[in-house]
Amino acid sequence: MYRKILVALDNTVADRELLPHIVQFAALAKSELLLLHVADGWVARNFEQLNLAESEEMREDWTYLEETAARLRGESGLKIETRLALGNPPTQILQVAEQEHCDLIALASHGHRLVGDIIHGSTIDEVRHKAHVPILVVPPRK
Repeated sequence: MYRKILVALDNTVADRELLPHIVQFAALAKSELLLLHVADGWVARNFEQLNLAESEEMREDWTYLEETAARLRGESGLKIETRLALGNPPTQILQVAEQEHCDLIALASHGHRLVGDIIHGSTIDEVRHKAHVPILVVPPRK
């Protein structure tokens, strides 16, 4: 049922909450994983339009994705791909999920940040309202 699962990572402690759940789920469902990180700094958001050089943040994001994938492959034996997208996280998560024919989107919740959610919106809220596939949200530990 879930052949390919997009796992949205943000390189925070929330990933440590999300990954064990989704790896175990993928193993049971015999799914492959697509680890996605969306770089959303100034360079990433303007990379294409201004023909900019890759930023240090983007290089660090690639390293994080590749190291995480290698570790998970070794631990689980799952087929795992990586992808670094640039720009607005909710938009990129939805686009990549559609382009890659993902059957499920997995995200970690950071809990409510009140003012930050009001000003910037919540990635999860936007994804859940616009996604055409199921989403799995793993909350932070109490």
